[in-house]
Amino acid sequence: MMMLKSTQTARILGMPVPMLMPLEGLVPVVLIGEAPGPRGADKSGVPFLGDAAGKVLYDVLVRLGALTLPPEIDRMEWDGARFAASGLVPVAHSVALGNAFDCCPTNDGETFRAPTRAELEGTANLSRLTRDITMLRPRGLKGIVTLGRVATRTIDTLLKRTPMPELARRALPHPSAQGLLSMAPDRGRGAKMADLQEAWMVRCHNAVVQAGFPAPTATQS
Repeated sequence: MMMLKSTQTARILGMPVPMLMPLEGLVPVVLIGEAPGPRGADKSGVPFLGDAAGKVLYDVLVRLGALTLPPEIDRMEWDGARFAASGLVPVAHSVALGNAFDCCPTNDGETFRAPTRAELEGTANLSRLTRDITMLRPRGLKGIVTLGRVATRTIDTLLKRTPMPELARRALPHPSAQGLLSMAPDRGRGAKMADLQEAWMVRCHNAVVQAGFPAPTATQS
């Protein structure tokens, strides 16, 4: 019990979380979220790993064959600090994962806040994002999938400043509870979260394939 409490109240590290990508081979699609979460990627050091909203994203990418998770993760709490302590890291296949802002935003080292527009669209951050995406272009990058309005706005700003017309851009709602409710009719009244998550996973699957990920064949399980 004390271990659980310590992982929940640990200070925000605020260190840059680098993009997750395959060590070699083609990378036709990159998925961009908003920022590392305080209990997830900030602690695991891997985009979306341990973030509450990251669980549904990892589930759909595993189904698609775009990610492999160590089997031990299925028996663990979805918690970034625990994954880091265990040395567990996912393996990406033909996709890269990153964030519009690569550090967990905080003012006091304890409380998460949303990244500001000035931080997201400042020269330093846009230059970092541009370098990350440009690095993937020689590896066959075909498209970008954005998760949520903040990521979509930031990538659109980047593409206006540094046009990459060959890249498709697909936008999805954020996979957080708030984002899932925003895509539901009547603001999600009467909707079950599990149903909203499943609907989002279908949309995510389609967006990743439309952005350039090799579509599964009928013979694949």
